[in-house]
Amino acid sequence: MPTISLKRIANTLRQDIISMLVTSKSGHPGGSLSAVEILATLFFCEMHVNPEDPRWVDRDRFILSKGHAAPVLYAALAEKGYFPKEALKGLRQTGHMLQGHPDMKKTPGVDMSTGSLGQGLSAANGMALAGKLDGKDYRVFVLLGDGEMDEGQVWEAAMASAHYHLDNVTAILDFNGLQIDGTTNSVMCSAPLTEKWRAFGWHVIEVDGHDVEALLEAFAEARRVKGKPSIIIAKTVKGKGVSFMENQAGWHGNAPSVEQGEQALKELREEALTLG
Repeated sequence: MPTISLKRIANTLRQDIISMLVTSKSGHPGGSLSAVEILATLFFCEMHVNPEDPRWVDRDRFILSKGHAAPVLYAALAEKGYFPKEALKGLRQTGHMLQGHPDMKKTPGVDMSTGSLGQGLSAANGMALAGKLDGKDYRVFVLLGDGEMDEGQVWEAAMASAHYHLDNVTAILDFNGLQIDGTTNSVMCSAPLTEKWRAFGWHVIEVDGHDVEALLEAFAEARRVKGKPSIIIAKTVKGKGVSFMENQAGWHGNAPSVEQGEQALKELREEALTLG
Protein backbone atom coordinates (compact mmCIF):
# COMPACT_ATOMS: atom_id res chain seq x y z
CA MET A 1 0.00 0.00 0.00
CA PRO A 2 1.41 3.47 -0.91
CA THR A 3 2.46 5.49 2.12
CA ILE A 4 0.13 8.33 1.09
CA SER A 5 -2.77 5.89 1.45
CA LEU A 6 -1.59 5.00 4.96
CA LYS A 7 -1.43 8.71 5.83
CA ARG A 8 -5.01 9.13 4.64
CA ILE A 9 -6.08 6.15 6.74
CA ALA A 10 -4.29 7.63 9.75
CA ASN A 11 -6.14 10.90 9.28
CA THR A 12 -9.45 9.05 9.06
CA LEU A 13 -8.69 7.12 12.24
CA ARG A 14 -7.97 10.35 14.08
CA GLN A 15 -11.27 11.85 12.96
CA ASP A 16 -13.12 8.72 14.07
CA ILE A 17 -11.38 8.80 17.47
CA ILE A 18 -12.44 12.40 18.08
CA SER A 19 -16.01 11.73 16.95
CA MET A 20 -16.27 8.68 19.21
CA LEU A 21 -15.03 10.53 22.28
CA VAL A 22 -17.29 13.54 21.74
CA THR A 23 -20.29 11.22 21.47
CA SER A 24 -19.35 9.13 24.51
CA LYS A 25 -18.27 12.16 26.58
CA SER A 26 -15.53 9.99 28.09
CA GLY A 27 -12.42 8.12 27.04
CA HIS A 28 -8.72 8.55 26.38
CA PRO A 29 -7.74 10.76 23.43
CA GLY A 30 -4.02 11.41 24.08
CA GLY A 31 -2.66 7.87 23.89
CA SER A 32 -5.14 6.88 21.19
CA LEU A 33 -4.02 9.66 18.86
CA SER A 34 -0.33 8.94 19.49
CA ALA A 35 -0.69 5.33 18.31
CA VAL A 36 -2.59 5.96 15.07
CA GLU A 37 0.23 5.41 12.57
CA ILE A 38 1.33 2.31 14.45
CA LEU A 39 -2.07 0.65 14.08
CA ALA A 40 -2.53 1.91 10.53
CA THR A 41 0.69 0.26 9.36
CA LEU A 42 -0.05 -2.92 11.31
CA PHE A 43 -3.63 -3.52 10.22
CA PHE A 44 -3.35 -2.25 6.66
CA CYS A 45 0.12 -3.51 5.67
CA GLU A 46 1.95 -5.75 8.13
CA MET A 47 -0.52 -8.12 9.73
CA HIS A 48 -2.13 -11.09 8.02
CA VAL A 49 -5.76 -10.93 9.14
CA ASN A 50 -9.19 -11.58 7.67
CA PRO A 51 -12.04 -9.31 8.83
CA GLU A 52 -14.55 -11.77 7.36
CA ASP A 53 -13.14 -14.49 9.65
CA PRO A 54 -11.91 -12.72 12.82
CA ARG A 55 -10.99 -16.04 14.50
CA TRP A 56 -9.05 -17.43 11.53
CA VAL A 57 -6.65 -19.80 13.22
CA ASP A 58 -3.61 -18.72 11.17
CA ARG A 59 -4.11 -14.97 11.59
CA ASP A 60 -1.52 -12.69 13.16
CA ARG A 61 -2.55 -11.59 16.64
CA PHE A 62 -2.65 -8.06 18.08
CA ILE A 63 -2.86 -7.18 21.76
CA LEU A 64 -3.51 -3.63 22.96
CA SER A 65 -1.76 -3.89 26.30
CA LYS A 66 -2.54 -0.24 27.07
CA GLY A 67 -6.22 -1.06 26.86
CA HIS A 68 -7.43 2.44 27.73
CA ALA A 69 -6.41 3.45 24.18
CA ALA A 70 -9.28 1.32 22.89
CA PRO A 71 -10.62 4.09 20.59
CA VAL A 72 -7.66 3.75 18.22
CA LEU A 73 -8.15 -0.03 18.04
CA TYR A 74 -11.88 0.31 17.43
CA ALA A 75 -11.29 2.92 14.72
CA ALA A 76 -8.77 0.64 12.99
CA LEU A 77 -11.03 -2.41 13.22
CA ALA A 78 -14.00 -0.52 11.79
CA GLU A 79 -11.90 0.94 8.97
CA LYS A 80 -10.58 -2.54 8.19
CA GLY A 81 -14.12 -3.90 7.96
CA TYR A 82 -14.53 -5.98 11.12
CA PHE A 83 -17.79 -4.21 11.90
CA PRO A 84 -19.79 -1.24 10.54
CA LYS A 85 -18.51 2.23 11.35
CA GLU A 86 -21.93 3.04 12.74
CA ALA A 87 -20.95 0.91 15.77
CA LEU A 88 -18.33 3.49 16.76
CA LYS A 89 -21.15 5.68 18.07
CA GLY A 90 -21.70 3.13 20.83
CA LEU A 91 -18.32 3.67 22.52
CA ARG A 92 -18.58 3.25 26.30
CA GLN A 93 -22.35 2.97 26.22
CA THR A 94 -24.34 0.31 28.04
CA GLY A 95 -25.51 -2.48 25.79
CA HIS A 96 -22.91 -1.81 23.09
CA MET A 97 -19.87 -3.94 22.26
CA LEU A 98 -17.28 -1.14 22.28
CA GLN A 99 -16.55 -0.73 25.96
CA GLY A 100 -13.89 1.43 27.60
CA HIS A 101 -11.40 -1.42 27.36
CA PRO A 102 -11.29 -4.11 24.64
CA ASP A 103 -13.39 -7.23 25.23
CA MET A 104 -12.48 -10.26 23.14
CA LYS A 105 -15.86 -11.88 23.84
CA LYS A 106 -17.87 -8.98 22.45
CA THR A 107 -15.84 -7.23 19.75
CA PRO A 108 -14.79 -8.87 16.44
CA GLY A 109 -11.05 -8.47 15.86
CA VAL A 110 -10.08 -8.14 19.53
CA ASP A 111 -7.67 -10.97 20.36
CA MET A 112 -7.29 -10.27 24.09
CA SER A 113 -9.32 -8.42 26.70
CA THR A 114 -7.07 -5.78 28.25
CA GLY A 115 -7.20 -2.92 30.69
CA SER A 116 -5.09 -3.88 33.69
CA LEU A 117 -1.74 -2.47 32.63
CA GLY A 118 1.28 -4.76 32.35
CA GLN A 119 -0.46 -7.94 31.26
CA GLY A 120 -0.40 -7.70 27.47
CA LEU A 121 3.11 -9.03 26.89
CA SER A 122 2.44 -12.07 29.08
CA ALA A 123 -0.61 -12.87 26.96
CA ALA A 124 1.45 -12.36 23.79
CA ASN A 125 4.03 -14.84 25.08
CA GLY A 126 1.34 -17.44 25.60
CA MET A 127 -0.04 -16.98 22.10
CA ALA A 128 3.45 -17.09 20.59
CA LEU A 129 4.42 -20.24 22.50
CA ALA A 130 1.19 -21.90 21.41
CA GLY A 131 1.96 -21.01 17.81
CA LYS A 132 5.39 -22.59 17.98
CA LEU A 133 4.05 -25.74 19.67
CA ASP A 134 1.35 -26.04 17.02
CA GLY A 135 3.77 -25.46 14.16
CA LYS A 136 2.06 -22.24 13.12
CA ASP A 137 3.87 -19.30 11.56
CA TYR A 138 1.58 -16.52 12.76
CA ARG A 139 3.11 -13.57 14.57
CA VAL A 140 1.98 -11.74 17.71
CA PHE A 141 2.12 -7.98 18.04
CA VAL A 142 1.61 -6.15 21.34
CA LEU A 143 1.34 -2.39 21.84
CA LEU A 144 2.70 -1.15 25.15
CA GLY A 145 2.43 2.29 26.74
CA ASP A 146 5.49 4.04 28.13
CA GLY A 147 3.73 4.61 31.47
CA GLU A 148 3.18 0.86 31.45
CA MET A 149 6.92 0.39 31.81
CA ASP A 150 6.32 1.09 35.52
CA GLU A 151 4.71 -2.36 35.80
CA GLY A 152 6.96 -5.17 37.01
CA GLN A 153 5.05 -7.79 35.07
CA VAL A 154 6.22 -6.21 31.80
CA TRP A 155 9.82 -6.99 32.71
CA GLU A 156 9.03 -10.52 33.92
CA ALA A 157 7.31 -11.15 30.59
CA ALA A 158 10.24 -9.60 28.72
CA MET A 159 12.59 -12.10 30.34
CA ALA A 160 10.29 -14.96 29.37
CA SER A 161 10.06 -13.79 25.74
CA ALA A 162 13.83 -13.88 25.39
CA HIS A 163 14.23 -17.10 27.39
CA TYR A 164 11.89 -18.96 25.05
CA HIS A 165 13.38 -17.33 21.92
CA LEU A 166 10.00 -15.95 20.86
CA ASP A 167 11.02 -14.40 17.56
CA ASN A 168 7.33 -14.44 16.61
CA VAL A 169 6.68 -11.68 19.18
CA THR A 170 7.02 -8.02 18.22
CA ALA A 171 6.32 -5.41 20.87
CA ILE A 172 5.76 -1.77 20.00
CA LEU A 173 6.32 0.85 22.68
CA ASP A 174 4.21 3.99 22.22
CA PHE A 175 6.84 6.31 23.66
CA ASN A 176 5.08 9.69 23.98
CA GLY A 177 6.73 10.61 27.29
CA LEU A 178 3.50 11.36 29.18
CA GLN A 179 1.19 9.39 31.45
CA ILE A 180 -1.85 10.34 33.51
CA ASP A 181 0.14 12.00 36.32
CA GLY A 182 2.72 13.82 34.20
CA THR A 183 5.93 12.96 32.39
CA THR A 184 7.14 9.39 32.48
CA ASN A 185 10.52 10.61 33.69
CA SER A 186 9.00 12.35 36.73
CA VAL A 187 6.48 9.66 37.68
CA MET A 188 8.84 6.68 37.46
CA CYS A 189 11.85 7.08 35.20
CA SER A 190 12.41 3.93 33.13
CA ALA A 191 15.41 5.24 31.19
CA PRO A 192 17.54 4.03 29.55
CA LEU A 193 14.89 1.96 27.76
CA THR A 194 16.93 0.93 24.75
CA GLU A 195 19.73 -0.47 26.89
CA LYS A 196 17.30 -2.19 29.26
CA TRP A 197 15.44 -4.04 26.52
CA ARG A 198 18.73 -5.10 24.95
CA ALA A 199 19.94 -6.34 28.35
CA PHE A 200 16.75 -8.39 28.61
CA GLY A 201 17.70 -10.15 25.37
CA TRP A 202 15.55 -8.29 22.85
CA HIS A 203 16.35 -6.92 19.42
CA VAL A 204 15.64 -3.18 19.69
CA ILE A 205 14.58 -0.85 16.88
CA GLU A 206 14.10 2.88 17.43
CA VAL A 207 11.83 4.83 15.09
CA ASP A 208 9.67 7.91 14.61
CA GLY A 209 6.24 6.53 15.49
CA HIS A 210 4.44 8.91 13.12
CA ASP A 211 6.58 8.13 10.06
CA VAL A 212 4.73 5.35 8.22
CA GLU A 213 7.68 4.58 5.95
CA ALA A 214 9.99 4.20 8.94
CA LEU A 215 7.44 2.02 10.71
CA LEU A 216 7.09 -0.27 7.71
CA GLU A 217 10.88 -0.66 7.59
CA ALA A 218 10.94 -1.37 11.33
CA PHE A 219 8.30 -4.10 11.04
CA ALA A 220 10.20 -5.63 8.12
CA GLU A 221 13.40 -5.64 10.20
CA ALA A 222 11.61 -7.30 13.12
CA ARG A 223 10.23 -9.92 10.74
CA ARG A 224 13.78 -10.83 9.68
CA VAL A 225 15.15 -11.27 13.22
CA LYS A 226 15.39 -14.90 14.32
CA GLY A 227 16.04 -16.40 17.74
CA LYS A 228 14.88 -13.45 19.84
CA PRO A 229 11.87 -11.15 20.21
CA SER A 230 11.90 -7.61 18.83
CA ILE A 231 10.67 -4.34 20.26
CA ILE A 232 10.07 -1.19 18.25
CA ILE A 233 10.49 1.89 20.44
CA ALA A 234 8.30 4.38 18.60
CA LYS A 235 8.81 8.02 19.57
CA THR A 236 5.41 9.65 19.40
CA VAL A 237 3.49 12.77 20.40
CA LYS A 238 0.62 12.41 22.83
CA GLY A 239 -2.53 13.87 21.24
CA LYS A 240 -0.87 13.90 17.80
CA GLY A 241 -2.83 15.74 15.11
CA VAL A 242 -4.87 18.02 17.36
CA SER A 243 -3.01 21.23 18.19
CA PHE A 244 -4.45 21.83 21.65
CA MET A 245 -3.98 18.20 22.72
CA GLU A 246 -0.40 17.64 21.61
CA ASN A 247 2.10 17.02 24.43
CA GLN A 248 -0.52 17.75 27.10
CA ALA A 249 -0.83 15.16 29.89
CA GLY A 250 -4.26 16.57 30.75
CA TRP A 251 -5.64 14.94 27.61
CA HIS A 252 -4.69 11.48 28.79
CA GLY A 253 -8.21 10.62 29.90
CA ASN A 254 -10.47 13.60 29.22
CA ALA A 255 -12.89 13.64 26.29
CA PRO A 256 -13.24 16.83 24.24
CA SER A 257 -16.41 18.89 24.46
CA VAL A 258 -18.61 19.35 21.40
CA GLU A 259 -16.88 22.66 20.67
CA GLN A 260 -13.40 21.21 21.16
CA GLY A 261 -14.36 18.26 18.97
CA GLU A 262 -15.45 20.59 16.19
CA GLN A 263 -12.12 22.42 16.39
CA ALA A 264 -10.18 19.14 16.34
CA LEU A 265 -12.14 17.80 13.37
CA LYS A 266 -11.65 21.08 11.50
CA GLU A 267 -7.88 20.75 11.91
CA LEU A 268 -7.90 17.11 10.82
CA ARG A 269 -10.09 17.80 7.78
CA GLU A 270 -7.76 20.58 6.73
CA GLU A 271 -4.85 18.18 7.06
CA ALA A 272 -6.74 15.62 4.95
CA LEU A 273 -6.95 18.13 2.10
CA THR A 274 -3.16 18.35 2.00
CA LEU A 275 -2.95 14.58 1.52
CA GLY A 276 -4.80 14.74 -1.78
